[in-house]
Amino acid sequence: MAAYIRFTNFGTRRFQNLLQWQNIRFTSTVFQPINKVLIANRGEIACRVMQSAKKMAIQTVAVYSEADVQSMHVSMADETYYIGPAASQESYLNQKKIIEVAKYTGAQAIHPGYGFLSENAEFAELCQKEGIIFVGPPSSAIRDMGIKSTSKHIMSSAGVPVIEGYHGDDQSDSRLKQEAEHIGFPVMIKAVRGGGGKGMRTAMTVEDFDSQLQSARTEAMKSFGDDVMLIEKFVERPRHVEVQVFGDKHGNYVYLFERDCSVQRRHQKIIEEAPAPGISETTRKSLGEAAVRAAQAVNYVGAGTVEFIMDRDEKFYFMEMNTRLQVEHPVTEMVTGTDLVEWQLKVAAGDRLPVLQDELKLKGHAFEARIYAEDPDNNFMPGAGPLLHLSTPPPASDVRIETGVRQGDEVSVHYDPMIAKLVVWADDRQSALRKCRAKLRQYNIVGLTTNIRFLEDLASHPSFESGDVHTGFIDQHYSELFPRRTLSHNVVCQAAVALVSLERIQTWNSALESKDPFSPFAMETGSRINHEFKRTITLNDGDKSIDVQLSYIRDDTYVIVIGDKSYHVYAMLDTVADKNILRSVVDGVHSKASVDGSYQLKLPTPKFILETSATAPTAGAIAPMPGVIEKVNVKVGDTVKAGQPLLIMIAMKMEYVIQAPKSGVIKEIPHNVGETVNKGVTLIKLED
Repeated sequence: MAAYIRFTNFGTRRFQNLLQWQNIRFTSTVFQPINKVLIANRGEIACRVMQSAKKMAIQTVAVYSEADVQSMHVSMADETYYIGPAASQESYLNQKKIIEVAKYTGAQAIHPGYGFLSENAEFAELCQKEGIIFVGPPSSAIRDMGIKSTSKHIMSSAGVPVIEGYHGDDQSDSRLKQEAEHIGFPVMIKAVRGGGGKGMRTAMTVEDFDSQLQSARTEAMKSFGDDVMLIEKFVERPRHVEVQVFGDKHGNYVYLFERDCSVQRRHQKIIEEAPAPGISETTRKSLGEAAVRAAQAVNYVGAGTVEFIMDRDEKFYFMEMNTRLQVEHPVTEMVTGTDLVEWQLKVAAGDRLPVLQDELKLKGHAFEARIYAEDPDNNFMPGAGPLLHLSTPPPASDVRIETGVRQGDEVSVHYDPMIAKLVVWADDRQSALRKCRAKLRQYNIVGLTTNIRFLEDLASHPSFESGDVHTGFIDQHYSELFPRRTLSHNVVCQAAVALVSLERIQTWNSALESKDPFSPFAMETGSRINHEFKRTITLNDGDKSIDVQLSYIRDDTYVIVIGDKSYHVYAMLDTVADKNILRSVVDGVHSKASVDGSYQLKLPTPKFILETSATAPTAGAIAPMPGVIEKVNVKVGDTVKAGQPLLIMIAMKMEYVIQAPKSGVIKEIPHNVGETVNKGVTLIKLED
């Protein structure tokens, strides 16, 4: 068997000839140092890559779309370049433009982050053709692992456990249904080029199969331009366990243990942890070794994640390999003391892995909670708009705030609605979970509905605390995770007093700027002779209106009446570290709360404004979230039935079918395909 020697650029022609004469093969590789890297991404991951690059004294180049002119990643970079309109197809997916910027700036490497071009084999090949380092695996590995049917065959040959299924060429509906019946229901229907839960459906019975197949095909074609499907046996109560692997150009491979990402909504992860709870050391070792075999089978280089489905008996089966850095990589970094982005940049430049397998040790436990602009009470409907107020827990060695937005920034309808990732570490799982809950309570966001309260409830659920997690966790515990909340009068009192106190501060500041700061008319309490300050405030708790009668007595003391109950309230508003903190006593009960806290109460829109507003309720279909109109299925004059699909919207990379709220005739279609619309806008007007 011939020996292989890898040369760097120090070999001489004479020495090479000598090796050839002795029948010793070699490859000549010039490892190029990275002094400047272009990040072909945006938001949180672009900022994350820049942090490690700056630590390594590598200059950074940012690219940005029209929607991201004022974004955080643009302000962090050493150089920034505009690459196109907000739509990702015209900006962050514009391969030619990104390559042009890299060559113009002299960037030796391109880091794709995750999403966008990170798993695009053609882009990896284009980088190689242009002499630019692609910070990721070879295009062959991306291509092999990107097509699910191909990857299953490779994994099976490599001795990695693969779940029973059909990955054949015959894609007729009848053949797929026949294979599903042979496997036995329930089955998973998956797009072979899928990812992120797109093009994936579950058919529980044979009667469900046809409709679920068509739905999966439609979404797959729109997302990936390919509607080829595979059928797999559905594992009941499965866990989603994935292994972080790393390879270099010298044939070295390591696994950095596993993460549990079982708790998901819409087939997308919402909270992750490392290591996976309740897994034996034997299983942990088997998982890691199987993941390394998977990486070796495709000559993988760089950071990758091998995802497995695990049943109750800790039997695991290969699901897919993500040939990029994962969103949840920070939990692995926290329990292994590594910087995976630094590893990526070093390995891409030709360095060896900094450690070998026996040098990697697990330490403690880490959680990552993804904070999204979405409404959990409305089927996790994504939102968009400005972050009017944003305050976070203070970062520390055991608390990471991974984000790409600041107060005042906009969560764009064109991209993923993730606001931040809260990552915590502690010595053990229970301590880390307590820390996660505590830090979530310190997060305050105003301007957008978020999932923070849901994450708190999830992290407090007894089954989650015990580590009894699986991919159907949210559905199983729906009633406990979405309880019917009744807002206490104590909280309503605090909200009313906080509102009045904030107005007082604003009035006083305005008075100081006026020519008569001591005028009684400059005081919001109306301190006038023979006049008692009374006020009725109406607050909206969701769809419910609450009338609050407030009387000012003296020195921050109030009497508040809600319904037939009266409360004696003392309250003071302080500003601490840019946060408005309300200290109150309601009928002897002492409280301290952030004004921008966990409860969101709204002042109702005045009726005269609502009646003249362009977004006033209309008989027709209303946009449930901001988005882009992708397709209109009807025309003016058509007769439709209740529930009939009218149009398709794209919001935050997801497809939403807007249905007719009632039967009727299409009277007007105010917006065209391609238009961006706000939440609450009338999309289709109907008449009886």
